[in-house]
Amino acid sequence: MNSWKFSKSTNKDVEFFTIPAFDETGGVKHCFTTRIGGVSAPPYESLNLGTRTEDSRQNVFKNYEIICKALDIDVKNLVLSHQTHSDNILIACNEHRGNGIFYDTRFSEIDGLITNKKDVALVTFYADCVPIFILDKKRRVIALAHSGWRGTVKKIGKKVIDRMISAFNTEPKDCVIGIGPSIGKCCYEVDDYVINQFKDSYSTTEEFIKEKGKGKYHLDLWEANKLSILESGVPYSNISISGICTRCNNDLFFSYRGENGKTGRMAAIIQLI
Repeated sequence: MNSWKFSKSTNKDVEFFTIPAFDETGGVKHCFTTRIGGVSAPPYESLNLGTRTEDSRQNVFKNYEIICKALDIDVKNLVLSHQTHSDNILIACNEHRGNGIFYDTRFSEIDGLITNKKDVALVTFYADCVPIFILDKKRRVIALAHSGWRGTVKKIGKKVIDRMISAFNTEPKDCVIGIGPSIGKCCYEVDDYVINQFKDSYSTTEEFIKEKGKGKYHLDLWEANKLSILESGVPYSNISISGICTRCNNDLFFSYRGENGKTGRMAAIIQLI
């Protein structure tokens, strides 16, 4: 199992995470952002990329300019998702560039994005949910999946890979996966309502559910997503997990639970080179 690394831009005081297995391919520009390096004021300090927060649109756009400059991505290439904890997936094309940032979103209820176009940069948002990065190294296809507990129950990561298989003839063995920073099992307590849905969806849950008693459980979303991705045929060695809890590291990340819902959003960003 591979690990992530921390990378700091050399030309801006903006901090973000990258995945070594993705860097080694030389085929993508990518990152998972932190809250460090932007212009937004509290409670969105400072690199808030959430367009649906109460932060000013001017601040959010400036933050996108900052992170895009650090990644050497044209801000006009961005395709922002419209997330509703669904398992709906969009194949993004050139016509989607600018969606959600230069004009109002033209699609809704999308939590998975895929593209094989070089000038299309995919963007999904987070404040405790799990970011899943996917790269087909051979056919040069990239994807992102936003996976909260509902998306994890629906196995959106696996479904994105299945869609890549049907649309682009992707072979799972050619895929590298990054499961990014999110709320960890240390901080993620849920109840029977949530757990029962996992038991209906997964053949076994012992690896990612720990009972606390009195109808409360600790839920490991990283492990659950890993298991569903393995179902798609991706080799175990091709999956990287950050192991970084966003709530434990609230100084570095926005955390919906840690800040009682009044907070900004990080972003997963990826573009083919």
